[in-house]
Amino acid sequence: MILRQAKRWVGHELALVGIEDAPAEADLLVGYALRISKTQLYTEFDRTLTPQEIELLQEVIRRRAGHEPVAYIMKRWEFYGIDFYIDQRVLIPRPETELLVEEAIVCASRCFRKSDITIADVGTGSGIIAINLAMALPRARIYATDISNPALQVARINCQRHKVSGRVELLQGNLLEPLPGPVDMLVANLPYIRDSELKQLSPEIVDFEPGVALDGGEDGLDEVRALMPQVPVKVHPGGSVLLEVGLGQAETVASLMKDRFPGSSVASSRDLGGIDRVVKTVLCGGSK
Repeated sequence: MILRQAKRWVGHELALVGIEDAPAEADLLVGYALRISKTQLYTEFDRTLTPQEIELLQEVIRRRAGHEPVAYIMKRWEFYGIDFYIDQRVLIPRPETELLVEEAIVCASRCFRKSDITIADVGTGSGIIAINLAMALPRARIYATDISNPALQVARINCQRHKVSGRVELLQGNLLEPLPGPVDMLVANLPYIRDSELKQLSPEIVDFEPGVALDGGEDGLDEVRALMPQVPVKVHPGGSVLLEVGLGQAETVASLMKDRFPGSSVASSRDLGGIDRVVKTVLCGGSK
């Protein structure tokens, strides 16, 4: 079997079990199994596969046909243009979370006059948000918290891989509780899937991704409500709180923030799909 045939074979097998965009996934899995680059994948069409490589392709087909996500099979995923280590201990990064990173970078660059700022990434999971912020904001000190120690183990791998371990401190605990003191900015992608929506999710999500990173309760906002009482103690006056939210949740979250923090400025930003995805609150108390 040559590479051209292998790509067609894998794509065909994935399509048979109903995998959407089977050709694109086939390219990813073939490249992974054969340990070849994207350039090789599209130029070495006549490369002959070894029996061992064919066996590897059979194994990845079996796993993907069982609805195991590609990210978990390859143990990697790209987010914000950067490769991260990913396994079943953490949620697979979603592209909509890139807006949260972008908004946090803009806010940190424009809203704080001092060069050195402290940022908390709450519910860090694989560490993608904290690491991107550390890479974009070299003078920021970042605390990354998570209630899950297995998730923090993955975040530690990624911090070491991207050489930011000295500026990203990983802390285990619930929400803001493990923070050693107040920070200038809080960034959080907390679980926001409603109970009624959980039952409708794909097998890739339900059977493989960690439920604790998805389940937001009846209206999806249990963790947001739990976070709010901690904010006055853990975020400086004049600091910013940026929260990623789900479809139809931005208005409710903005209202909750206004009620909890009177006089604060609250706004939302839309993602590429036109969904209000990030709610940003600048707490009353002056500019930092």
